[in-house]
Amino acid sequence: MGELGDGTIGVVAGLVRSAFLVNAVYAESGREHGVTPQQGQLLCVLMGGPRGMSELGAMLGLAKSSLTGLVDRSERNGLTRREPDPADTRAVRVALTEDGAVLAAEFYAETCRRVERLTDGLGAAERDALGELLGRVVRDNEVPEIFLEVAVRDTN
Repeated sequence: MGELGDGTIGVVAGLVRSAFLVNAVYAESGREHGVTPQQGQLLCVLMGGPRGMSELGAMLGLAKSSLTGLVDRSERNGLTRREPDPADTRAVRVALTEDGAVLAAEFYAETCRRVERLTDGLGAAERDALGELLGRVVRDNEVPEIFLEVAVRDTN
């Protein structure tokens, strides 16, 4: 599961270590933008529009109390707001504020650049193959669309 005798790593170790690598990118981008990695993820999710609390909890994999705290902190920082759910008067939806939308766009763009740079050692065909394989893993496991797709590779 870890390093193999020839210096390569297995799929489990590769995926787990890749997750740590991407989490480190979120943390670094978050520090530079004054948000936690979890707030950055919330902002990225909300770029697609307001979401209900239960939907956010499922997408971010958070328990109700953890999500409430995350939304409370983001709201106190002026990044999100709660608004009535037009389909259910008992429920609320979480939306980005104007400041939150600006920060989300900046955080998203910078995080995309950093994640993209993680594959700088790969050729174009290798990046395409990696994207195709990871896409299959994500689809097969029905992972919600938390992070939008980067349209163009940044070569700077």
